[in-house]
Amino acid sequence: MKNMSTGEMQAQPTSRARRILVAYFSWSGNTREIANQIHKIVGGDLFEIVTVDKYPRDYDETVKQARKELETNCRPRLASEVEDIESYDLVFIGYPNWCYTIPAPVASSLSKCDSTEKTIAPFCTHGGDRLGESVKDISNLCQHSLVLEGLAVRGSEVRNAQNKVSEWLRKIRVAE
Repeated sequence: MKNMSTGEMQAQPTSRARRILVAYFSWSGNTREIANQIHKIVGGDLFEIVTVDKYPRDYDETVKQARKELETNCRPRLASEVEDIESYDLVFIGYPNWCYTIPAPVASSLSKCDSTEKTIAPFCTHGGDRLGESVKDISNLCQHSLVLEGLAVRGSEVRNAQNKVSEWLRKIRVAE
């Protein structure tokens, strides 16, 4: 696998040899759907990133808030954190692509945990911007981790994305 931050190629063992966490932030439920599809295939623990203060249900208001958070480098308070992050070898991190990158709650979660020597597999849902700058931004937050090639699924296609998810997991050598 190619480390997105260094460009080095590294082989990845299959998921049987690893302790796995599938962590995600989902505003509309689309990212939750993909997280559940991944979890069904690779197992491990499932963790939803939830903020203390909820986002508006209105899409335009949420976009407005997301832009403001990005501009001010906001790190919203989280309702809970992953316990014992050190015990995981492989961390899937899922999110909607907001403003071409990861949402502030994901940045908040990643900045609070020690990702040293972790393998991180990013996945996102989107409305047309695919991964945007999110993989680069995750690599910047997790500089001592191996960040794998990400998966982007259009929000309108999440319910039928099982084949795409399976193909990606095989490609990054996490499942057979």
